[in-house]
This record gives sequence, C-alpha cells and structure tokens, in this order.
Amino acid sequence: MRVVIAPDKFAGTLTANQAAAAIARGWSSRAPHDHLDLAPMSDGGPGFVDCLEASIGGVFQQAEVTGPYGEQVTAKFLVKDQTAYLESAQAIGLHLTDLREPEQATSYGLGESIRAAIGAGVSRIVIGVGGTATNDGGAGLLASLGATCAAGSMTTGTQGLATVTGVDLRPVLDAMRGVELVLASDVDSQLSGLFGATKTFGPQKGLAEERLPAVDGVLQQWGDLLDRSTAAAKGAGAGGGVGFALLLIGAQRVSGVMTIADAIDLSQRLKGADLVITGEGSFDFSSRAGKVPHGVAELAGQALLPCIVMAGQVVIGSREMRALGVEAAYSMIDLVGETNSYGQAGPSLEQLAHRVARNWSR
Repeated sequence: MRVVIAPDKFAGTLTANQAAAAIARGWSSRAPHDHLDLAPMSDGGPGFVDCLEASIGGVFQQAEVTGPYGEQVTAKFLVKDQTAYLESAQAIGLHLTDLREPEQATSYGLGESIRAAIGAGVSRIVIGVGGTATNDGGAGLLASLGATCAAGSMTTGTQGLATVTGVDLRPVLDAMRGVELVLASDVDSQLSGLFGATKTFGPQKGLAEERLPAVDGVLQQWGDLLDRSTAAAKGAGAGGGVGFALLLIGAQRVSGVMTIADAIDLSQRLKGADLVITGEGSFDFSSRAGKVPHGVAELAGQALLPCIVMAGQVVIGSREMRALGVEAAYSMIDLVGETNSYGQAGPSLEQLAHRVARNWSR
C-alpha cells in the first residue's frame, strides 16, 4: 500500500517535518511493508520556508531584524534562483515571545526582512503570512520600507495608529520598484469588521474580549485612511493586517497551501497512492478556511483518493468533515489524554498512527 503523509505543523509542539516523521514511524510499526511518501506542508505560517527548502533546495540567508516587541531576532529566508521566500513568523511570529500584548506589537521586522531580500539581489519575493504576534495593519512593515506619517506612530502597534494622519507611501513604492511581490496565505479575512483580523485572530494573540471593538475600530480607520477597497479585500486581514500592507503595495495573493503543494509536486505524488494522511494541531472549524487539511483533502479528492486526518484534537463533526473531503479524523487527546498530547507530542502521534494503521492499512 502506498501512503502519502502531508501534515501541517502541530502548533507549539511539532514542526510539519517532525509530525510527518512521527506519523511515518507509528504507521511503519504496524504496517512495515507499506510505502510511505513524506510531504510536510504549510499554509504560509511557521514552517513555510523549511518545507520549501526541503523540496526545491535553495540557500538560506538570514537577517537580524526587529521582533514584534522590539527585541532583536534572527530571521532566515530562502533564496532560489531570483526568488526569495520569506516567512512572516520568522520575524514577527507569535512563537518568538511569551508576551501577549498585540496592541503594542509591530510588523516592522518583516519590512526589514523584505529589505534584506532585496539586498540579496532577487527580483521576486514570496512572503508566507501566518502565525504573527502582530495586529498593526501592517503599519510597521510599511514604516520599515520608508513610509512616513504626519502625526501618530506607525511603529508602536495599534496603540499608535489611532492618531495617524498624512501617510506617504511613495518611498515604499520606489523601494519596491522592479520587485514582484507575492502574498502566500489562505486567510480570507478582511482587515476589519466581523470577520476581520482583530475579531478573528486577536484573542489567540492575547487581545482581551473587551478590547476587540476598539482595536477593530482603529484598523477600520487605518484602512479607510489608506485604501478602503484594499482593506475590504480577501486576505487583507492575514497576519494582523500584514496582508493589507502587502496588497496595498502591489502584492499578488496566492494560496499558501497550494504554493507548497506546487513546489513539492504534490498532485503528481498522489498519482498511484492509495491513501492520503494530513493533520494539524487542532482540526476545527477554522480548518475550512484554506488550512492545510482542507487543501490536501481537495487535492486528494481530485485524485479520487481517501483522505484522513490525524490531529492533536478534533472538534469538528462528521458532516463538516465530509464537506471538507475528509473520510475520518483521529485525535491524540482522545487516545492518550491532553497532558501526553502536549507533553509527549511525538510519541503520542506515533501511537495514534499505529492505531489508525490497523484500520486503514491492507
């Protein structure tokens, strides 16, 4: 039996590479004669550049940039031919700090990463956007690339945006002249509103419930000041508004999942397979919004293959699961409990894969 293993990261516990390897070890311990093809995935968030490097090669470069709360961090990016692949989480990721003060977090460091990529002489920059600690509407990114304002602050998170006026983007457009920008993200959120960056992702970044309306209002004001139609575009809310800033300066938006899938030739690798396994930390309702399991299941469906999910937890019903093209989903927490799922994620995922192989391997 031929099995393609294409999981995302298990946030906070396992990278996509580690998750794929753990599933393979567990599966092989039950079905040693099955052929396993490991294809770690990403939707543009943490692990984006590692997945690409493992598949297309290239050379990693790094830059010292400003982290979300002003600390210096080392952000790596991948250069292949004339293209640089950046990952927003490398510079401004939620995982970089224990602080949860999104009203103060800045995207300035991602702009510094873009400048470093331009300095490397590339003509195309693909930016995977996801997993950020920021919610500043991309203001810090724009300031890093040369944008100025007449009043207020673009570098101190949303707390400085409320009084911003007179934004000049001409230096940014000059700096990006001759460089093709690509936004790789599957987040459909607009910049503000009911399904905007703040209300959708603010709580997981530490934003208190009672602050949501006020902070969302600041981002709405920011979007209206710069370009209302771009603020309303799908993907503008990615990365706490990093998507808005990138779209504003001419980025083309593409699917993060499909960027990886194309790079690793996943559709071709599915030909001749018997089963596809994907996974992520939490298989929930957000998985419908272009996350890795959704993208992998879609490609599996096109290849007429069954697709199953292994996850830390499963909080989605069978009807929704089927709508995503997933045959079955299996939870580590249901098998080994919450403590072991987080504290011993690798062995727990191996154990789950061993158990699932009993049902699915021939």
